[in-house]
Amino acid sequence: MESADLAAIWLTLKLATTVTLLLLLIGTPIAWWLARTSSLLKGVVGAVVALPLVLPPTVIGFYLLITMGPNGPIGELTQSLGLGLLPFTFPGLVIASVFYSLPFVVQPIQNAFEAIGERPLEVAATLRASPWDTFWSVAVPLARPGFLSGAILGFAHTVGEFGIVLMIGGNIPEKTRVVSVQIYDHVEALEYTQAHWLSGGMVLFSFVVLMALYTFNPARRKMA
Repeated sequence: MESADLAAIWLTLKLATTVTLLLLLIGTPIAWWLARTSSLLKGVVGAVVALPLVLPPTVIGFYLLITMGPNGPIGELTQSLGLGLLPFTFPGLVIASVFYSLPFVVQPIQNAFEAIGERPLEVAATLRASPWDTFWSVAVPLARPGFLSGAILGFAHTVGEFGIVLMIGGNIPEKTRVVSVQIYDHVEALEYTQAHWLSGGMVLFSFVVLMALYTFNPARRKMA
């Protein structure tokens, strides 16, 4: 395996880990709100979260590229702060991946929160637990299977991204070239042996992730 392949693997793992942690931080309050609210905005927010499930990655990547570009609102903000532009950088890849993988983390956690029901939360309230304490002491432990599913799916989905990372990150070695883009480069160069090694690794990784999801997640086992 070439050094460029190892660099792509390391960058992919770094990206997926960073994105998964951010998605858990960002997605948990969104999932809790969606699970508990009766607001008319629930449908709007839920639709926005789920957009990456139906939109082509290139469409999402195109609009993120415009938004983070020199004339976009995010691009103008980052330039005014002296941070430069985000496209074709690792932070830009992180932002794009967070948006693209958001439903894969939010929806399992939301489903887990909804499955808790009202009874445990009412019991906690009768014991004078604050909403904050109820969330961390009751809701989060009971929703652990949803967090497990969300973390695994978010990580795996980020590892397998192609279209959006190519649109936002381009193909810069050791900076934005992830495994999926490296496989594409090998195929373009007719380097099928190297492409087989990386592609086979992706197949094995995907199988292990799904096996872990269905083996160690009790909620999934009950559904089977």
